[in-house]
Formats: sequence, C-alpha cells, structure tokens
Amino acid sequence: MPAPDEVSLFVGRLESTGAPYMITGATAAILYGQPRVTNDLDVVISLNDATRTALLSAFPESEFYVPPESVIRAEQARRQRGHFNLIHHESGYKADVYLTGSDPLHAWALPLRRRLSWDGNLTMTVAPPEYVVLRKLEFFREGQSAKHPVDIRAIREVTGVDETMLAPWLERMGLGALWREIKAEG
Repeated sequence: MPAPDEVSLFVGRLESTGAPYMITGATAAILYGQPRVTNDLDVVISLNDATRTALLSAFPESEFYVPPESVIRAEQARRQRGHFNLIHHESGYKADVYLTGSDPLHAWALPLRRRLSWDGNLTMTVAPPEYVVLRKLEFFREGQSAKHPVDIRAIREVTGVDETMLAPWLERMGLGALWREIKAEG
C-alpha cells in the first residue's frame, strides 16, 4: 500500500486544479477493500483548457515529469483511452492519468464519485465502488491477473456494492457471467 505521503503528492495538486477527477484502480480498491501493495496512483480526470493549464501549474517540471502540453492536448483529443503519466522525480511515484473522453462509464461514474479520507489526514475524490468493480472485472477478463478478483471480493465484503447500479453495466459490458463466477467463489 502506498504511503499517504506518496498519494498526497498528487491529490492536493489535483484538488487545486478544479477539474473533476476520481481516484480509481488499486488505491480505490485499497480504500474500499483491504490493503495491498501498489506502485502508482490511477486517476480519471475531465480536462478542459482552463483545468489543463491549472494541472500544468500544479505539477511543476522541477518536481515532476509532466508531458509537454502538446502531448496532453493530443491525448485530450482522443475520444477514448486518452492517457499520460505524472512522475515525482524524487520518489519515482507515478500517477497514471486517464482522460474521460467519451467513455460512457467515466461519464456515469464521475457524478457518483465520493469524498473519502486516507489515513485520516488526506481527503480525496474516489470513484464509486461499482465503477472500481466494473473496471476490475474488465481488466481481469483482459489479463487474468489474480489481484482483480481478490480486490473485487474485498470491496464487496468491506464496502459493498449496489447490484442494481451494476446490472445494466454488467450487461452492456458483457461481464455478467464473470461477475456471477467471482461472487460464487467468494
């Protein structure tokens, strides 16, 4: 599990941009489930011209690797899977930044994001647990990494998920059978 200091390298700066964002991936799974090791912070963010400028100001090149603005603009122009990294020079800790683009699951989840506390010292915006479960199901289907079912079971056990919220997305994404399989095993 990353130390709160590593997460705070990014969260406070993300908060300062004013851009809608949500922490997802392993960090969200840790918050909703059980501690485990992760080497990065996954963030979904909705950027426009003003918030892109704020993001570039919030992550100074003297402290972070930040791609050139032209690269971020090119990633913003992608309708799906726009992505770039922010890397803290001193620690090497990385944020994988995924742009909302036209992804319908991002559009659904952003208004449902939650404010959560990390270690009692840091408050951040986190994707809803249903989104985290859906993405982990999707990634498990693609790569078969054993960490995803473990994370899903922990989220169900510790935080719970609203199955009525999941149902249309499970159908739409073709994940219903996999969801039932993971539930039956846990």
